Amino acid sequence: MRTSMNCPFSPHADVVPPVWAGREDQLRDWSDVVRPRRLAGLPERGRTILGEPGLGKSSLLSKIAGDAADHGDWVTKQLRIPSKSDPLKVVAAAVLKLADMAGLPTKREKRLGDLIARVSQISIKGYGLSLREADGPEPFTSLTELLVEIGIAAIHKGDVVVLIHIDEVQNITDEHMLSQLLIALGDAMSHEIQVKAPGGYLVDRLLPISVYLTGLPDFADMSSARRGATFARRFATTTLETFGDDDLEAALQPFVLSGWEVPDELGGRRLVTMEPGARDGILELCKGEPFLFQLAGEKAWYSGSTDVITREQVITGWQQSARDEAAGHVERILERLPGRERELLDAMIELPDEDRSLKNIAHAMGFESSSQIGPIAQRLDTNRKIIARGRLYSFRNRAIEAYLSSDWPDVE
Repeated sequence: MRTSMNCPFSPHADVVPPVWAGREDQLRDWSDVVRPRRLAGLPERGRTILGEPGLGKSSLLSKIAGDAADHGDWVTKQLRIPSKSDPLKVVAAAVLKLADMAGLPTKREKRLGDLIARVSQISIKGYGLSLREADGPEPFTSLTELLVEIGIAAIHKGDVVVLIHIDEVQNITDEHMLSQLLIALGDAMSHEIQVKAPGGYLVDRLLPISVYLTGLPDFADMSSARRGATFARRFATTTLETFGDDDLEAALQPFVLSGWEVPDELGGRRLVTMEPGARDGILELCKGEPFLFQLAGEKAWYSGSTDVITREQVITGWQQSARDEAAGHVERILERLPGRERELLDAMIELPDEDRSLKNIAHAMGFESSSQIGPIAQRLDTNRKIIARGRLYSFRNRAIEAYLSSDWPDVE
């Protein structure tokens, strides 16, 4: 009865798993703030959602995009930016598809035809277009103009938001390409037009365009250093962190209380339930990591075919199929850290919990003053959400702490 075809866990990027955990603040921000304000023509910044690998950034945006599509909004697919690629080409191709949704190519206006032709060239030539064809408008200008036309069409359509999602933004390492892209998106979001109010008078309003950027924490440094206050005015940044057990327990509660409905072999429906011990086992193993939560659930599902998921099945599935992948997941996060940041984590691990002051950590790293490692600690806290600063320092990321200080991900 429990098969790969009905497994409700999905440790895969870009997928919205049926067993959804947490991120309610970000989902409500979209449904209660971003979408209604953009529909009303009110100012609302785009959103930048950053975080270490495995925290569910892409899944979160897939869920938001799904909600937008259900409302009839015009939504781009996830625009992933590969390393060393031209982001303007990727975005231009997506904007052309939005123009199709808006019906712009069917309008017999030479101005629109010329604009679509220019953006079509950007989708082929990208950023280099501005270097080879200096007599024409720069790519970001044409992108902005077409986005404005799409936003105006959305107003005429009524109750439609244009949602653009760009992923892996940390891969945009060329300062000039990043500048052109952010300006094009920001100018479209801040563009005002006049519309006629019910009383017959004209009022200014913004276009119903919203942009979400997702990527690794490194992008925070890139955007703040290169775009400064302008970027902050146009995009609000959230850095995701691992879950607390309450969020994960709530996601598994339907299994424990009433069971998860799946098709049976006779064309009917049956319920798969979960022992409280199995639920607790998944929480203990995943250490609050969204990816590891889905991974532990999936392997437990495949470890048996009965109506009840047991703790033994959770442990067996983890040991046989998930342990090495969990270790690799944490190792990849640690390998990305600059040397000093990794040294600070190692120093914290060597100190007892009650001695983890900044001064003691600095001395353990060979520094005389705590001020010498202050910026390093700040990055690990504010940018990466791996540690929490205070009078005593602690780990936010429990998987990293467990990996460095115990035999986890091995279990008995």
